[in-house]
Amino acid sequence: MPEPTTVPVQIPRELRDRIQERIKGTGFASVDDFVAFVLARLTEVAAQDGEPLSARDEARVKDRLKALGYID
Repeated sequence: MPEPTTVPVQIPRELRDRIQERIKGTGFASVDDFVAFVLARLTEVAAQDGEPLSARDEARVKDRLKALGYID
């Protein structure tokens, strides 16, 4: 039997609800699509340098996500 192409990721319900509201009218078909996009972008940023995100870069990403209302 082939391995599934996706795996579940758990996020707080409140965060899911906020994301659902924010993605209305965007190109994202679902919260899953949005979360996959954000995580892919974060890993691309880290891969550009071939190193993990620095503490400074991680803080910048978190600050931006907070400003956008995606995390508290």
